[in-house]
Amino acid sequence: MNKRQLGNSGLEVSAIGLGCMGLSHGYGPATDKTRAVELIRAAFDQGVTFFDTAEVYGPYLNEEVVGEALAPIRDQVVIATKFGFTFGDDGKQQILNSRPDHIRRTVDGMLKRLKTDVIDLLYQHRVDPDVPIEDVAGTVKSLIAEGKVKHFGLSEAGEQTIRRAHAVQPVTALQSEYSMWWREPEDRILPMLEELGIGFVPFSPLGKGFLTGAIDKNATFGKDDFRSVVPRFTPEALQANQALVDALGEIARGKDATSAQIALAWLLAQKPWIVPIPGTTKLHRLDENLGAAAVDLSDSDLQNIAQALANIGIHGERYPAALKARVGR
Repeated sequence: MNKRQLGNSGLEVSAIGLGCMGLSHGYGPATDKTRAVELIRAAFDQGVTFFDTAEVYGPYLNEEVVGEALAPIRDQVVIATKFGFTFGDDGKQQILNSRPDHIRRTVDGMLKRLKTDVIDLLYQHRVDPDVPIEDVAGTVKSLIAEGKVKHFGLSEAGEQTIRRAHAVQPVTALQSEYSMWWREPEDRILPMLEELGIGFVPFSPLGKGFLTGAIDKNATFGKDDFRSVVPRFTPEALQANQALVDALGEIARGKDATSAQIALAWLLAQKPWIVPIPGTTKLHRLDENLGAAAVDLSDSDLQNIAQALANIGIHGERYPAALKARVGR
């Protein structure tokens, strides 16, 4: 697989990474550890060198799985993880916490779980309004000087927060949602990232599965599936948004590709410093997603896609109200 650099940082990764969250968290019961390790190693065998996890996924379980899977090939991969929460007594309630002392304790735990001496890319998972971003960036800067971290990242941060953090410690990458059905980053975030030389790592590049075409208005989601509380996944919203899936499917047929591959290839075509991180628990979906790196979209293809997207309105919020307040700060 081709490689890409995240902005001006010099951090080189595979053009498509692997989002590991769904193996342990967010979309139903955790995948059996043996199978999860097998999938992560299969991704590496197909050229993936960029693996994304976080302490909150589980909590902690996903970092342990990623650490075990990548330990034999640690020097050949880039591991990204995220701090920013403490957890309630039930282990599920997520409480924002980016205090410097907490960041330091968290990183020490991450290093053990990931079976590594250094974290390649450390993100603040969500902006903590109670801690100045300069204090967060300064703490990560110290961790970089100590050799525990190599690069600093932010997730779902707003423009001014990114600028303030970058002035203290250069930000290597921003990880936020971006796909054909969530294009808000195009307005202000992408131009700013290009200005500052920061890479962009879109999560949910397949719209939490919707852009694959495998989800329709009759889909149901269990209580432990995050989509069960997302307004964009109500039956009414799914039916209203079917026009996007239909248009995507038509484009895919014309390119002898799948809808998922077109959605990922479209992201890759936006900027050379964009690296999507689709996740999956299935080997055949992994093969499909990684095949997107070989899909070439011409200028004419991109113009046709732009026209199709311009004529389609997307219905439903991407987060429930309680979580919507945590993004774009």
